[in-house]
Amino acid sequence: MARHSKFRACPLCEAICGLELQYDDGRLAAIRGDDADPFSRGHICPKGNAILDLENDPDRLRRPMRRENGQWHEIGWDDAFAFAGERLAAIQAEHGAAAVGAYLGNPNVHHFGHIAYLPSLLKLIRSPNVFSASSVDQWPHQLVNAQMYGHQFLLPVPDIDHTDYFLMLGANPIASNGSLMTVPDVRARIKALTARGKLVVIDPRRTETAELASEHHFITPATDVCFLLGFLHALQAHGPPRLAAYSGKLQGFDAAMAAINAIAIPASDARTGIPAETLKRLAGEFYNAERAVAYGRMGVSVQEHGSLCQWLLQLINLYTGNLDKPGGALVNDAALPITGPGTSPGARGRWKSRVRGLPEFAGELPVAALREEIVTPGPGRIRALITSAGNPVLSTPDGRALDDALAGLDFMLSIDIYINESTRHADLILPPASFLSQDHYDSVFNAFAVRRVARLNRPVQERAPEERADWQIINGLGAAFAAACGREWRMLPPPKALIAAGLARGGSGLSMAELEAAEHGLDLGPLQPGLLARLETASGCIEAAPRLFIEALEALAAESATVPTDDALLLVGRRDIRSNNSWMHNAPRLVKGPTRHELWMHADDLDRRGLNDGQTVRVSSRTGSIAVTVKASEAVRPGVVCLPHGFGHQREGLRLRRAEAVAGPSYNDLTDAGALDGPSGNAALNGVRVRVSPA
Repeated sequence: MARHSKFRACPLCEAICGLELQYDDGRLAAIRGDDADPFSRGHICPKGNAILDLENDPDRLRRPMRRENGQWHEIGWDDAFAFAGERLAAIQAEHGAAAVGAYLGNPNVHHFGHIAYLPSLLKLIRSPNVFSASSVDQWPHQLVNAQMYGHQFLLPVPDIDHTDYFLMLGANPIASNGSLMTVPDVRARIKALTARGKLVVIDPRRTETAELASEHHFITPATDVCFLLGFLHALQAHGPPRLAAYSGKLQGFDAAMAAINAIAIPASDARTGIPAETLKRLAGEFYNAERAVAYGRMGVSVQEHGSLCQWLLQLINLYTGNLDKPGGALVNDAALPITGPGTSPGARGRWKSRVRGLPEFAGELPVAALREEIVTPGPGRIRALITSAGNPVLSTPDGRALDDALAGLDFMLSIDIYINESTRHADLILPPASFLSQDHYDSVFNAFAVRRVARLNRPVQERAPEERADWQIINGLGAAFAAACGREWRMLPPPKALIAAGLARGGSGLSMAELEAAEHGLDLGPLQPGLLARLETASGCIEAAPRLFIEALEALAAESATVPTDDALLLVGRRDIRSNNSWMHNAPRLVKGPTRHELWMHADDLDRRGLNDGQTVRVSSRTGSIAVTVKASEAVRPGVVCLPHGFGHQREGLRLRRAEAVAGPSYNDLTDAGALDGPSGNAALNGVRVRVSPA
């Protein structure tokens, strides 16, 4: 049997690791890291190997599925497109454009055939009710970028390979592979960092990344804003701001610092759990480091003051002169640009949600408002929903209530490869073909990478005649909907043509021929300063004191500083590299090994409540309750409990045979759709007050 290798990058997470895919007579037989990939350097995480399970999964859909009278059956693609177009057009004709909503899940950003094509379909539908996983993840980052630098994707990335001092809050790149810091082989990079300098992790949990850090400090969940305000106060005691590099390109810095200094910070150790002396020491080390960077990720964003936290982190880098500096925070000059003319800068407040009046951001409404927009009667109510590569029942707040709401829709259309907790409510599911059969360029995560890299991923296997690529599905839906409602739809060209056009728009000088010739990808060099030349604010300057954040700071100052003394615990999430997305639980390679669903609780909290390690307990929040196994753990501080998300597969109507056997409840049966970060509307999923008792 002849074995041969083909190469492309993994699209299953943010690390975009190069893969060597080994085929035996046309059958995918093995996967290993691509040693010749200049960025990932042979690294591969468990998700890369799980592509074998994904490709061969008997539960994976290959043809359109229509649900009638509670039963699923296959239909042809032409019939599926016509059915979808007619139903969507009829609902809009009767109830208006807003009656059709859309939810886009996290995988959309990993597939060029989704992210480059869906905007045209949404523009055709003309609904204000568009939602995505971004508002349970990263909106505070994007909003801060838009307000300070003029574009939501002018994202300063930690220059991890060159920094001497890395202050990391609420991030666990060992499990997430970096996320808004594309960084494959992060373990090796962290070890190199701690050998030459220092990594300080601030987190309510001792994460896998904290285990490698120079220092880890437990923090009370959702008090990061107090820590960061105190850090900025402490920086001023060590020296003046270093702003010379931003001369003529900086506005509002004095106003920002004046607003910060006007807030009296509660005693740090009482509020955050971090002693004041420790905070002052860390601030001094950071100020005196030659090259330092402050960074906060998921744990910082999904809390009540997520946008303030991200703004304060930018100000820390700015104060110390580490913004737009090698070894500090740098913006990637991507070969295929996602900023500049023709891209979405991240406007806010052009319209508001119907029920709660929540402002739009970047063309979307907060997904925390999705359920109420479905169930609340009146004009503009969502009666039909399109979901693309998303599972909001498990991914968004108060998932159990959203589950009930989806069952009441007049029509639901899903672009997905599984019948999962959300798509089980669909009337029609359109499954995309394997990504291995499609051209792909990771437009987003190349732009957030810690080096300038580029890679065109060519098809490595044939697409079956009965399969359709994701971009073909979107073209088919657009044409069918346009025909049904009398609008115009221009068929979009194949991905390779759009990728070539994007390269031509960029300033890298890289040609499509060069990209095609480099089957292992190209390293275009380290990140370089350049943010000041790319600012898209109206003033052409860094806006250090956006009114939106000054007002949020004033609101914070008016809040009570009283530390709660009741017996409630604070719930935080956790990620595991094998199970941080719900689809991963149907892959045998990822669910094998120890169970990962337990609620982690400190032994002192167990004793105080008369609970035992391994016992089934009841966890209750304002919105719901779940039963789960509790596990004693020193990885969380007293007063904190920790539960993973992405579980909760024990529901009727799924076609996920492996996942259904995976124990564990859904984290989002406890979260509250009413708890938001004010400026951005991002869901506040961390720091949920819960009580734990015997089940």
